[in-house]
Amino acid sequence: MSDNGTPTTSPGRAAQRSAADRTQLQTIVIRFVRHRPAMISLFLLAVITGFAFIGPLIWKWDHTVSTEILSNQPPGGDHPLGTSSAGHDVLGQLMRGAQQTLKVALTVSLSATAFGSLWGATAGYFGGRTDAIMMRVVDVFLIVPPLVAVAALSGNTSGGTTWATIAVIIALFSWAQIARVVRGVVLSLREQEFVEAAKASGASAPWIIIRHLLPNAAGPIIVAATLLVAIAILMEAGLSFLQFGIQLPDISLGQMIGEARTAVSTRPWTFYPPGVLLVLICLTINFIGDGLRDALDPKQTRVRR
Repeated sequence: MSDNGTPTTSPGRAAQRSAADRTQLQTIVIRFVRHRPAMISLFLLAVITGFAFIGPLIWKWDHTVSTEILSNQPPGGDHPLGTSSAGHDVLGQLMRGAQQTLKVALTVSLSATAFGSLWGATAGYFGGRTDAIMMRVVDVFLIVPPLVAVAALSGNTSGGTTWATIAVIIALFSWAQIARVVRGVVLSLREQEFVEAAKASGASAPWIIIRHLLPNAAGPIIVAATLLVAIAILMEAGLSFLQFGIQLPDISLGQMIGEARTAVSTRPWTFYPPGVLLVLICLTINFIGDGLRDALDPKQTRVRR
């Protein structure tokens, strides 16, 4: 009670009231922002993305061979990261390689997440024989070694393999895990009252799945999609390293590592930059996924400080 007779509010109660007034979205954003590793990783990923997509517009050398570039030059002068044995500017290659790798990863994440989420939600909602048949299809895709399958398909594509071709093939073998995760979430959500209310109002099954079930499963879906980005990057790098990925004259980070694997001791400037950038991209995405998981976890009652 204050001197003039008005009641006072303790700082603890004020903080509790402020937390109670927040919407769910605001709480999620605050939790994510206060997750320091995730925020640092988000900043680094933004810098890498700018380097990959804006850098080529500014830098005077691209990823192709130029007769004006001397081969096997160490870092310095007009070529801060040196040149390759064929006459490439390594910095120009690094920008293009990061760009193509990120395009593959983003395409795989979006397409595989969309298809896998719809597949898993449909199986979980209908259950019974429909669920059994759809999950057996998922099991087939889960037991197939993805790297072997993708290498076999990419090696038999006509007209060469572009980043889009590689992305589609990787997505074909990446949706099954997300489908299984979403199906498990929907199995519990379909018994909730809001689903029964939607059925009673005459809503169709596709409307219930898209409008009600998938939004309520957004947390696991977003986290799985984030982690799938890192998986797609590593898979594309492995394919390019094995010469089944993006083909010359285009370039990716994995292809740069594969081309320079025999020159680690003689021309280290051609090997280490793409390797370090590849590891950095995967680490930042994993930390962002951790931050999203913590922010979306309904069991979290306190905001990380």
